[in-house]
Amino acid sequence: MLDARPPRAAWLVYAAALAAYFVAIVNRTVLGVAGVEAVDRFGLQATGLAVLSVTQVAAYAGLQVPAGRLLDRYGARAVMTAGVVVMALGQVLLGVTHSMTVAVLARVLIGAGDAPIFIGANRLIALWFPPRQAPVLVQVTGLVGQAGQLATAIPVAALLHAAGWTTTFSVIAAFGVAVAVAAGLGLRAPVTDDAPFEREGMWAAVRGTTGTAGARLGFWVHFVTLFPVNTLALVWAVPFFLTAQGKTPQEASALLTCLTVSAMAGGPIIGLLTGRHPLRRSWLALGSAALSFAAFAVLLVFDTPRPTWQLAMFMVAVGLGGPASAVGFDFARTFSLRHRLGTASGFVNVGGFGATIVAVLMVGAVLQLTSPAGATVYTLDEYRIAFGSLLILWVFGTAGVLASRARTREDMAREGVLVPPLREVMRRRRR
Repeated sequence: MLDARPPRAAWLVYAAALAAYFVAIVNRTVLGVAGVEAVDRFGLQATGLAVLSVTQVAAYAGLQVPAGRLLDRYGARAVMTAGVVVMALGQVLLGVTHSMTVAVLARVLIGAGDAPIFIGANRLIALWFPPRQAPVLVQVTGLVGQAGQLATAIPVAALLHAAGWTTTFSVIAAFGVAVAVAAGLGLRAPVTDDAPFEREGMWAAVRGTTGTAGARLGFWVHFVTLFPVNTLALVWAVPFFLTAQGKTPQEASALLTCLTVSAMAGGPIIGLLTGRHPLRRSWLALGSAALSFAAFAVLLVFDTPRPTWQLAMFMVAVGLGGPASAVGFDFARTFSLRHRLGTASGFVNVGGFGATIVAVLMVGAVLQLTSPAGATVYTLDEYRIAFGSLLILWVFGTAGVLASRARTREDMAREGVLVPPLREVMRRRRR
């Protein structure tokens, strides 16, 4: 067991993990500010842009469990360093090509390289730091990731408009190589860690993880909280603001920044609440999902463009889903065996990014179905219908959280841990 105070080496390892995650987020989100340029460069319609974005997310989500198992087996240094290098290669390809086929391949490489980064950072936190500190550090990791998204929304977007497509993607790739060197030097597991990673096969680890109600609860928490913010950040926010709301590129970048600042501000608070009230973690996720749904509903009621301040409030509300989704990883840490931490984190991560794939494709498909043939610019009414279709995912994800939470509490009750109903707790406090 780790001491109450982690060793100094833990913070050095954590700093290297943060650097890797920062560059991963820049790689992941750069297409979100380059969507209009991608449409022109590759001659895309809405579905084509969605496919280009989803290709990366699909590779990322599809490789989560294998990446988690590789982390369990070979450790963070080898797997995360290789991931950053693969991302850099993908960005180089994307920067030089005019072929949609090569662009799709490049996005696959970016998604594959990104796959082990966040779950690797989470696994290192669980190995190096005490349990009560872990939720806060996971949120700090997310905070650094949001800083990467902020970097995408402001300096990377500015570089794209000033220097062009190829230069921008080449600079990102060079930055990735530099961070890969730092990760290779800084990442390692504690020398006291003797979990029997090699004694369990991949499928046994997957069955053991998915068969745990608490891990499934983490999956659904991640599912229902992450897809709204990802749908905006990865693809549809900037085109929506430019073409349906009549905003300038600078205003669209500022609104995208609101999404990031909201997540950065909310992350530490959610981390503290998660650590202090572990029996009420699911309510944080359900509250965030309800807030995102309400924000979309209020926005879509109007059939005319909204003032900038209303759009900013919309982005702030949805942005809280980013840190709320990290609560899912806390369920994975709590209810999974030590030698399955990477596998469990990968399984949870599939939830939010699997939902993101469906959401991004659904919005693109509905836009294309409701617009004239050959259209590449879409109206506000068409976006209202497309975003409205996301209701299906909110319903599905909320049902998953409620069902898996009930089974998790049954398992906890068998171990002597009872979770009193929230109304009963509130009644006691009033008394």
